[in-house]
Amino acid sequence: MNATRTANETGEQVPLISQRFLAILTAAITALALLSLAISLLGHRLGERWSLAGHSDSTEPFEVSIGLDRLRIPGNTIRFEEQRKTGASERLDLFLLWPQMTGYSRENRRHFDDLAQAGSLIFLQLSQSTMSRDMSGRVEPIYSHLFTGAQESGPSGLSLHRFKAGTGYDREVLLTAPRPGRPDYAVRCLLPGPGDLPSSSDCQRDIHAGRDLTVLYRFSSELLSDWQQIDLAIEAYIRARIVTASPFPISPMQGNSARNDSL
Repeated sequence: MNATRTANETGEQVPLISQRFLAILTAAITALALLSLAISLLGHRLGERWSLAGHSDSTEPFEVSIGLDRLRIPGNTIRFEEQRKTGASERLDLFLLWPQMTGYSRENRRHFDDLAQAGSLIFLQLSQSTMSRDMSGRVEPIYSHLFTGAQESGPSGLSLHRFKAGTGYDREVLLTAPRPGRPDYAVRCLLPGPGDLPSSSDCQRDIHAGRDLTVLYRFSSELLSDWQQIDLAIEAYIRARIVTASPFPISPMQGNSARNDSL
């Protein structure tokens, strides 16, 4: 009663909102603003990650050892995320845009994301050699014994050889061409039939590189007119990225398990 009378007499008014409540409200608003910013940044990062679809646009190189060879490979040319690391590996999968011979970037992403545009890609698989001969070296001792019928004229000035039934290459053909001072060029293709569209990897060829490396590469039969340029470009690309002999220990089991999908 006296306190009420004193307040009224002095003209003071009791505040409707206390300073403590204002401090709590300000802290809550600040926390919500920070949370909203964090969610926005996280959403942006996740959106970028999802838009990359497992690809990388980073050109940061990784040093990868395969068998006796060590290579320095840009991250955006490595197809699979789990392979983008430095160290020993049994196999490395790459993809390159032809004819630029470059990896994934935001500017050319449609070639990597859209199957209709994938015909301009070259897919490479690097592994330790398990055979003493590459595809060119296998023409005479192996493939020539599996041919049937006479040699035919193939696309882009190449000679076409058909395989006997039951050889495992029933629908494939071997295309060859002489190369001065080198074994004949050879590539196996599953050529599209009338009215069919070629796939992004219906031709494949393997070559040896470095000390003990097999490079198996696949490309669309649409690019057969560039067969000479493609082969030379891949040889040069791998040669430029071989650093030196591998510094990483390779166990006998790991060395033997490196496989090549081609014969």
